Amino acid sequence: MSAVRTVLGDVHPADLGVCDAHDHLFFGSPRLPGQELNSRSAARAELTAFRDQGGGAVVQWTPYGLGRRAADLPPLSRETGVHVVAATGLHQAAHYGEDVLARLRGRLAGLFVSELTEGIGTSGVRAGLVKVAGGFHALDAHARWTLAAAAEAHHATGAPVAVHLELGTGALDVLDVLCGEAGVPPHRVVLGHLNRSPDLVTHRQAAESGCYLAFDGPSLAHHATDWRMPDAVRALADAGFGDRLLLGADTTTAAARSVNGGPGMPYLLRRVRPRLVKGVGEELVRRILTENPGRAFGTEWRG
Repeated sequence: MSAVRTVLGDVHPADLGVCDAHDHLFFGSPRLPGQELNSRSAARAELTAFRDQGGGAVVQWTPYGLGRRAADLPPLSRETGVHVVAATGLHQAAHYGEDVLARLRGRLAGLFVSELTEGIGTSGVRAGLVKVAGGFHALDAHARWTLAAAAEAHHATGAPVAVHLELGTGALDVLDVLCGEAGVPPHRVVLGHLNRSPDLVTHRQAAESGCYLAFDGPSLAHHATDWRMPDAVRALADAGFGDRLLLGADTTTAAARSVNGGPGMPYLLRRVRPRLVKGVGEELVRRILTENPGRAFGTEWRG
């Protein structure tokens, strides 16, 4: 039976409720000094604020080595009543020191499998997806290495594979590697940040593969794509791909949290949802927030 692997155990996909399909409760990277998400109290307040807007589940895409704080996730989920899904995986090379990457050579897929089936470190918390990353309009050797390891972990466990697309680009290259070369079924792949590159032709080509497309995170000043997102969603829905769409808030810095004055997780339901309802209708938005995440992150687990 298909199940979503949360930090409190496997749950039926229909039990997720309204889902933020891409976000972060904890995250830290040398590329964002001083903006770490490392406060447990702030994470709890953010989850509570999301719940108070009607939220029921959050998928945390924070991968290996970037401050996941896996042991803190189960109590946060219990205290707030929000389902939380944790990730294994590896981000772009720029987020890690060379020593960290050297230690993972030859054992990356095994690490992913262990965190999916046994637990992250000594926490006992099992990951529910593999998160990896592409590059800007291309795939370097690091991206190909991590995509290959993610594919191997998928074949061993059935886990979904979620991919950070740099500024929303490189979607077709990622699918060529994951699905074409490595044989991952497209419906087990989630492509993130499609909102950052409002290329409707590429969106359509990616959707035709059968993968999921995530529109996640409010625009940064230099993206200026929020106003185009409803049109992109409507175009995909009109083409018959409404069942392949996901939404997320993708909070990556402390300043972006709602409890610190930023948009944060509640923005997804407070502002993005009603704006989309005006553009594509309430029923489609309901399915995007509830039914689609269950299918995207629910799988028949192995291993």
